[in-house]
Amino acid sequence: MDSRLRANRRNFLKGAALASAPFLAGVASARTSVSRTEQEKTGKDDRTQWLAIVERVSQPVLEAISQQKLRVTMPVETAKGLSQERAQSTHLEAVGRLLAGLAPWLDAEPGNDPAEEKLRSRYREWARLAIRYGTDPQSPDALNFGDNQQPLVDAAFLALAIVRAPSELWEKLDSATKENLVRALVETRKIQPGFNNWLLFSAMIEAFFCKYGRPWDTVRIDYALRQHEEWYKGDGLYGDGPDFHWDYYNSFVIQPMLLSVLDAVSTVTHRWAFLNNVVTARARRYAAIQERLISPEGTFPPIGRSLAYRFGALQHLGEMAWRRDLPEGVSPAQVRAAMTAVMKRMIGAPGTFDEHGWLTIGFAGHQLSIGENYISTGSLYLCSAAWLPLGLDATDEFWSAPPQPWTAKKAWSGVDIPADHAIAD
Repeated sequence: MDSRLRANRRNFLKGAALASAPFLAGVASARTSVSRTEQEKTGKDDRTQWLAIVERVSQPVLEAISQQKLRVTMPVETAKGLSQERAQSTHLEAVGRLLAGLAPWLDAEPGNDPAEEKLRSRYREWARLAIRYGTDPQSPDALNFGDNQQPLVDAAFLALAIVRAPSELWEKLDSATKENLVRALVETRKIQPGFNNWLLFSAMIEAFFCKYGRPWDTVRIDYALRQHEEWYKGDGLYGDGPDFHWDYYNSFVIQPMLLSVLDAVSTVTHRWAFLNNVVTARARRYAAIQERLISPEGTFPPIGRSLAYRFGALQHLGEMAWRRDLPEGVSPAQVRAAMTAVMKRMIGAPGTFDEHGWLTIGFAGHQLSIGENYISTGSLYLCSAAWLPLGLDATDEFWSAPPQPWTAKKAWSGVDIPADHAIAD
C-alpha cells in the first residue's frame, strides 16, 4: 500500500471514530439513564401500572354486563364473514376469560392502598353481577352455554375463575345465582371435547363441581389427566393431543388447568395425588422456559396459533409466581419486571383498542390476519390470564423486591449466567 493510500485510510478511520464518538457516548448515556430509571422504580410503581392495564381492558366488559348491556354494546370483530357465527359464543368468551385472570386479585385480602381497594370493591360487585346476569335465562345478557361447541371452552374458564376465587365468586353468590350457574355448567356436558387440550375443559368443569360439593364425573377428570400423561413430550412440555405444537397452549390451557384440576379435587380424593409432584416439576421447568423467552426489549416470539390472546401467553409464568413456586434461579422480581415490560409494550401498541375501548384482534396492535376463524372480540380477553400475580399482597416479594433484570436481559448484557439444562423425566 503506497503512502498516499495509507494516509487516506488513517484519515478515514480517524474521521469515522470521531463521528461515532458522540453516538457511542449517547448510547452509554442512555444505558446509564435507563439503569437509573429502573433503580428508581419500585414494585408499587409496577403494580400501579398493572392495575391501570386491568382497568383499561376490563371496564368495558364488566360495566356493560353489570347493566345487562353486554350484547348490545360489545362489538363482534371476526375474520371476514364469521361475525354472525361467532356472535353466538363471544360474550361468554369475554366474561369467562376475563374473570379467570381477575379471580386471584378479586379474592385476595384487602391491602393498604385505598385507590386499589375502591377499584377491587367495584370489580368484585361487577364480577358477581356478570355471573348473575350471564346465567339467568331471563336476562338479556344470558350467555350461551350449550348451543354449539365453543361454550365448553369458556364455561371451563368461568369454572376456573370460580375455583380461583372461592370467597368472592362462589360463597358470596346468592342461592339462585349458584343454582343457575350449576345448571349452565351442567349444560356443557352434552358437548364432546376434542382429542386434545379440550379434554381439560371438561375436566375443569367437573373439578368445579367436585370442589363445591356437587355431583361430579370422575371419568372426565381421569381421562383428561391420563391422556395428558401420555401426551407429555419432555422438558416441561405437553403435546396438544398426540402431536406437539410449537405454540403457547401449554400456557393458555394445559399446564394451568392441570394444576387447578389437581388442586380442586385434592380436598375430596387422593386418587390422582401420584401426579402432583411430576406435574409440578414440569410446571416449574416450563415457567423457566417462558421467562427465558422474554427478550431484553420485552417481547416474546410470535409462534403458533391464538397469538391474539396477547400477553395471556404468559399465564403459566404468572400462575407459578402467584403460587410462589417459581423455578430455582428465577426470582419473583425478575418475573415481575419481565411481565411488566411485555404488557406495557403490547398494551401501548397503536390500534390495540377501538374507539370505544374494546380490544381489537391483533398481537401488537390491530392485526386482523392474526385472528384465526375461531377468534372474535370476546376471545381476546384471555389476555387477563397474565394478571394472576395481582392475587399476591403488595407486601409479597413479587411486588416489594427491587426490580431485577430477567434472564435474557442479563445474558445479552454480558452477565455470567448459569447454563440452562433440560429436566430428566
